[in-house]
Amino acid sequence: QYQLVESGGGLVQPGGSLKLSCSDSGSSLDSWSIGWFRRVPGKSREGIVCINERGTTTNYADSVKGRFTISRDNAKNMVYLQMNSLKPEDTATYFCAADYSISACPTYLDSPQAWAYWGQGTQVTVSS
Repeated sequence: QYQLVESGGGLVQPGGSLKLSCSDSGSSLDSWSIGWFRRVPGKSREGIVCINERGTTTNYADSVKGRFTISRDNAKNMVYLQMNSLKPEDTATYFCAADYSISACPTYLDSPQAWAYWGQGTQVTVSS
């Protein structure tokens, strides 16, 4: 069964940084657009950034623009989310998702239901 795996979450102070990673079980991440989403208990899943399979197109939500950076290294089968200037409101469970549609990024960032595969999530807590 195809799976995505997130890593790199943790506890960080406001203003700090974390780098999340997303990999997969099939060594085929370079075939997919990848999106990062986050969810706070009681709220719907929020799309925050995505990147297409070649890394030539990205789309950022306004809430993270200028602070977060998505990148991918297809040779290593990895996608990264560098998060800087973290705020308490960034506290959430972060998920990576994959989809093979050429329209997935940027078009479907606001449509979590359109993404085919998901990881289990990694918790990010921003607190002093």
